[in-house]
Amino acid sequence: MTHIPVLTREVVEHLVWTPDGTYIDGTVGTGGHSLAVAERLSEKGRLICLDRDPDAVAYSKERLSRLGDRTVVVNANYADIDKVLWDLGYKEVSGVLLDLGMSSYQLERSCRGFSFLRDEPLDMRMDRVGRMTARHLINTLSLKDLSDIFKRYGEEKKARIIAKAIIKARKRAPIETSLELGSIVKSAVPPDYRSRAVHPATRVFQALRIAVNRELENLEVFLGKIPPLVGSGGRLVILSYHSLEDRLVKEAMSDWEKPCTCPPDLPRCVCGRVPVFKKILKKGLIPGPEEVLRNPRARSARLRAAERV
Repeated sequence: MTHIPVLTREVVEHLVWTPDGTYIDGTVGTGGHSLAVAERLSEKGRLICLDRDPDAVAYSKERLSRLGDRTVVVNANYADIDKVLWDLGYKEVSGVLLDLGMSSYQLERSCRGFSFLRDEPLDMRMDRVGRMTARHLINTLSLKDLSDIFKRYGEEKKARIIAKAIIKARKRAPIETSLELGSIVKSAVPPDYRSRAVHPATRVFQALRIAVNRELENLEVFLGKIPPLVGSGGRLVILSYHSLEDRLVKEAMSDWEKPCTCPPDLPRCVCGRVPVFKKILKKGLIPGPEEVLRNPRARSARLRAAERV
């Protein structure tokens, strides 16, 4: 598997504040960030790696095996981080990393239809456990429901036109492959709407993947669970790749910073609210031009980081 991790130096710099700590990589993928984090840890440091994709877990277990018992790789959804920590005997950790992007392996070699450039079955499940697939959505949802998914999760302006073309095509025969769907979408949008830099099917495929894997719901669950799981001074670092994810992360970090909201004329606080995190970065970090040139998939990445107070 070949995958270039994004903003690796910045991830490690903002995540690892004590080399003796216990850290979680909630989306280990092929282990690029995990290896970089592990290099900064002492013999006392520990790294817990999660991924819902069993292929990623198998690969990362092998790749990280040289670290011995300082690292454990678990097949789990990061939304279940509290259950994983409970099972491993931890109450809190020193830092947590999420990289919400797709790995090169998933796009190029998973054979699950994540890419519109490949002729693969329309699956798009990260874990192959859930019964919902992209093929099921494409071939069964109504015009309204398809349009809503493309608008909500892909922010696609031509959602209704694309949904109409899909329904017309599936009346002839079920839509089975990623290449077929990509071709239908490309043919449906007007030529003047197409961008040379971005394939017309990009947002549609993003929307389907998000819907199939409940990605935004999982992120919301994670953000709701994470404050008590990170110890004082601990760090949370999240890499997002589109505005829907980044908005959830940004809003959560801003909300965590808010102090008491009681009216100033009250003699004492009755809301009980105190800040739980403080943002390390006022704005998210984005890759520089050199990194984007070296790794074009990094172009949409944004890193946000916060410290537990």
